[in-house]
Formats: sequence, structure tokens, C-alpha cells
Amino acid sequence: MVFIAFHGQDNSVANPVYSKIIQIPYSHFYQTGAPFDTGTSYRPGARFGPSGIRQGSRRLNLYGGYNVPLQANPFTSDMRILDCGDVPVTSYDNAWAIRQIEEGHNSILMRKPYLDANKPGLSRAGKTLPRVITLGGDHTITLPLLRSINKAYGPVTVIHFDSHLDSWKPKVFGGSPSEVAAINHGTYFYHAAMEGLLRNDTNIHAGIRTTLSGPSDYDNDGYCGFEIVEAREIDVIGTDGIIKKIRDRVGTDNPVYLSIDIDTLDPAFAPATGTPETGGWSTRELRTIIRGLDGLNFIGADIVEVAPAYDTNAELSTMAAADVLYEVLTIMVKKGPLSIGEDSHEL
Repeated sequence: MVFIAFHGQDNSVANPVYSKIIQIPYSHFYQTGAPFDTGTSYRPGARFGPSGIRQGSRRLNLYGGYNVPLQANPFTSDMRILDCGDVPVTSYDNAWAIRQIEEGHNSILMRKPYLDANKPGLSRAGKTLPRVITLGGDHTITLPLLRSINKAYGPVTVIHFDSHLDSWKPKVFGGSPSEVAAINHGTYFYHAAMEGLLRNDTNIHAGIRTTLSGPSDYDNDGYCGFEIVEAREIDVIGTDGIIKKIRDRVGTDNPVYLSIDIDTLDPAFAPATGTPETGGWSTRELRTIIRGLDGLNFIGADIVEVAPAYDTNAELSTMAAADVLYEVLTIMVKKGPLSIGEDSHEL
């Protein structure tokens, strides 16, 4: 059992409604939600993203889950997958909410996995840990998630699918009127880099097509440790070229965290997001690229910025997000537990 509670400095419970003990069985993969959207700069509503993505996934089932390109069914393997529900997040205090997300994630991450718990793994303590996929929420949530992961793995490599850099200096993005306001969905990678949460030579963005304050934004992004693959490059090098760029940058040995903003997709395919940008990739292209990352050491992931209120009646955005989640889950399940050695479990 794991006991998840969110306490204040005076040991008061931060959210009395959720103060009861939550009992969670051991698993290999955990899914949780972070219903937070008070770090947005344009349209709110991503706090409803976790429930929206779950709704979008309702057509996926045990018997229709075989992924033909990856030749695996994440739902019928011997890997246990558990949805833990949402982390309780206050909507009144961003600093407190960020702490809640970090502590909630870490309470799950630091559990023993169902299998291979006694085998050496990639964590800094040499242990095999379960993997957590978080449904956002705006992209600010990636900062507390990386803080949690840092406790387990140290600095990690990040693959970031997005139309925006999200590594802006606070003075550039939002003006930084306060320490709390300085952390938002456009600055969290800057803070992650300054806090030493990222490796400085293997991170990569893919799908970028944002406007900038100037060329210095790209310079600052490089200082934060990122290489950039712009969305328009797919017209020249195709999905295979995008996949090669990502794999060459990341390598095969590093622990990798995957962060996916739904606005990577063109608004024609996913209109329900806080900061849409035209000229994006199709759902088919993004799913193909994610499949091309099969075999990398993904230690966790998030899918963020889904704001269901802006979706179509056909639920295009939530369905697309759920399908992206399915691809991520499939490559993780296919990889098996991240234990090290000849006797490690792999499908």
C-alpha cells in the first residue's frame, strides 16, 4: 500500500476532501492526472484535460488493443497498468499546487514495481522503478514532475513535442511580476535547466513553429540544453528524418522523459488546446514519430494542454490525445521493466 497525503508546513492537510488514505496495488505502469491550468497565458481549461483524455480513450479496449505497427498489445501483456485517478490540486495557490503535483507523483514513482523490484535498474539508487504517465493540465506541470523524477534518476534527457519552446526566461515570457508568476507553461524548462534537472547535451524539441521575441530565444534554448526540430522540417526530411534526428540526439542508454503537448498537432486535428498554432503535424505523423522511438529508455511521460471545452462534437482532440497516449503506453510496455542485465524482463 502507499499512503498519499499532502501536508502543509504545520502538518495540516492541504486538501481535506482528499485526505483519506489511498490504497494502490503494485503495478509496472501508473497513470495519474494533474488538473492544473493556472499557468496558462492564453485559453484556460486544461484542468479538465485528464478527464477529457480518459473520455477520449473509452473506445480502446482489451480485445481491440493490438498495435499493428509495433506488434504489441499493451492491455494483454503481463505488465500491470493502473489509473490512480487525479492528484488533488488546489486552484488557489500555484506554488502550493506545484508542490502537490511533485509529491503526488513521487509517492507513486518511488514504489516497487510489480516485477523486477529486486533487479538493478536505471535509477540513481540502482533500483528498478515503475513508470508514471501524467495527464495534464497545462504544461507547467512538467516542472514538478521533473523535480520528482530527479529524486529518483538525477538529471534526465527530455524529448519534448510541442509547438512552443517553453524555455523562455521569465522576464521575456510574462514579465515575471513575482516568483510564483515566473513559473508558467512557457518558462518551466528554463527553471528545470537552472535547477539541474536536465542533462545538458541530449534534450530535444520536436514540432516547434512558434513566433519568438527574437533570435536570442533560440540562444537561450540552447543554453538550457535543447536541440530544435521545427515542424516544417517534416516537409523535407519526412517522419523518418524527424525520428533519426531525435534518436541521434538522445542516444540509447540514457533515461528519457517524454513530454507531449497536444498543440504539436495542427488545430485541424486537435483544436481543443490553450495555445493553438497553425502549421502543425497531423495525428498520423505524430503517432508515426512516436512509434519510431520504440526501444528508448522512457522512464515516464506526460500528455498536456488538452482543454476539452474547445473541442468539436466529434471529440477530435481528446480522441487524438488518447491515441497518442496509447502509442506511448505501447512502446513502454513493449520495452518492459527498465531493469538491467541478461535476465531482465522484456517483451
